Amino acid sequence: QVQLVESGGGLVQAGGSLRLSCAASGGSFSTYRMGWFRQAPGKERESVAAISWSGNMRYYADSVKGRFTISRDNAKNTMYLLMGSLKPEDTAVYYCAADVAIYAGSISSTAGEYRYWGQGTQVTVSS
Repeated sequence: QVQLVESGGGLVQAGGSLRLSCAASGGSFSTYRMGWFRQAPGKERESVAAISWSGNMRYYADSVKGRFTISRDNAKNTMYLLMGSLKPEDTAVYYCAADVAIYAGSISSTAGEYRYWGQGTQVTVSS
C-alpha cells in the first residue's frame, strides 16, 4: 500500500515562496509518475504540475508556469514543489498523487489517472 504525506504548506504573503514536499512509502517510488493538484474552496481539484518517474518529463498548468518548479529525488522517495511569486489565487489545499508509470516518459495531469493520494497540505497566500 502506497502512502503519500505532504508537508511544507503554510501562510505566506503574496510574492513569497514555499516548498512543498511529498514523502512516499510502501511502494517503488522510482517507478511512479507523480503529480501535484490543488483544490480551492468551492472549486474543482485542478492539476498544478506533474513529473515522470525519471524526472525528465514535466508538466505545468499555465497558471503556474514560470513560477512553480516540480522535482523529485528518487533516492529519498520524495517529490517537491517549489512555489515562487505566490499569488492569493494560489490559495488552496495542495495534494500529491502517484501511480505506476507504464513507460519511462509517462506523465499525466488528469486526476483520474492517479490511484494514490496524500491527505493534502494547506497553502494560504495573503494579499
